[in-house]
Amino acid sequence: MGPGEYAAHDTVAETVRVEGARILATLIRTVGDVQLAEDAVQEATLAALGAWPVTGVPPQPRAWLTVTARRKAIDALRRERVRPDKERDGLRMIELARPDLPPDDVVNDDLLRLIFTCCHPALSPPTRVALALRTLCGLSPSQIAGVLLTTEAATTKRLTRARQKIAAAHIPYRVPAEGELADRLPAVCAVIHSLYTAGHAPVDGHAAYDVDACTEAIRLAELLHGLLPDQPMPAAVLALLLLTEARRPARLDERGAVVTLDRQDRGRWDTAAIGRGIALLNDSLRGSQGQADAYQLQAAIAAEHARAAGYDDTDWTEIVRLYDLLMSKAPSHAAGLGRVVAAAEAAGPATALAMLAELPPNPRWHAVRAELLAREGRYTEAADALAESLEGPATQPERQHRERRRQSFLQLAEPPDDGDRIG
Repeated sequence: MGPGEYAAHDTVAETVRVEGARILATLIRTVGDVQLAEDAVQEATLAALGAWPVTGVPPQPRAWLTVTARRKAIDALRRERVRPDKERDGLRMIELARPDLPPDDVVNDDLLRLIFTCCHPALSPPTRVALALRTLCGLSPSQIAGVLLTTEAATTKRLTRARQKIAAAHIPYRVPAEGELADRLPAVCAVIHSLYTAGHAPVDGHAAYDVDACTEAIRLAELLHGLLPDQPMPAAVLALLLLTEARRPARLDERGAVVTLDRQDRGRWDTAAIGRGIALLNDSLRGSQGQADAYQLQAAIAAEHARAAGYDDTDWTEIVRLYDLLMSKAPSHAAGLGRVVAAAEAAGPATALAMLAELPPNPRWHAVRAELLAREGRYTEAADALAESLEGPATQPERQHRERRRQSFLQLAEPPDDGDRIG
């Protein structure tokens, strides 16, 4: 494959990544069948991969893919033997035969329909994430399996069952009415946040984070906020993701080793993302009249970290207060551990250990306990706690970090040799 062919393939991939969801969303509305529309877009993509390296990239790649996908859908509809509604089918054919692109406002409406269909409450949370990754991000079943830590076969079955359920349960392909948004929007935001969390803090694997999963989550958050700019929750989710992602460049050193927050080079943080995240958070809080939801509170905690010039300048008392509010609104093990870590800085390790005892243990719990014990000089207990944390799943960089810490605690716990004694 020559340079021109590589360039054409890259253009196809980028066009599908950026525009694929828009093309698919409008096609689903037109043909009324998720699977048929997905097949048509996939066939159009394959056609582009075959044609563009030969004929060159067209002046309007999205238009080329859109028209080609429409033609593939027409072919599929004509192959169907049973068409109970000939009038509706005729209208579909007319729209599919159009050579022009739909207006942006129509495409935006179609995208919103697709987002809310993928995130319908009738679908389980893991299914919503898988369906969003497939239809909105264009990820393959194998890529989705990597994000969700499952197998490709299981992912394919999940996607098939999801499409069948959408059809059997007559899940509407529409944007919820204004009065329904408050009930339906949290499910959409939860999908985006879950996807980012899966990439930012994977349970195990060789990498400390999945950059692709984080990037796709932010892209979906940008998309949802752009489609619903006046809704506080999407703005808060996007703010949270940007403020968290801004610190990612400093999380690992040049060797790929974990760098804890207190040792991170804050000059490597993305100040532009921090500024935009804080602005989005402020807009979101104004939109909700200051009544913060869980995403706003998490974003506010991230903003406190981002504002601090250094670790010692962090307002830990304020962060504990925000965690208290978060635990009252949306209690979770992760929030509880974050509250413990903040309390250790604000009130000392003894207070934090007492708070930690109220939470159920897991590998991360043991790792936090180890650091608190070490701060009290209880190095042998700290090393034992880290050994317990290593019995559960962890990414390879995190596992290596804990093992290094365990070894350092063991060394600190050893009594000095006779030659080291004074007097």
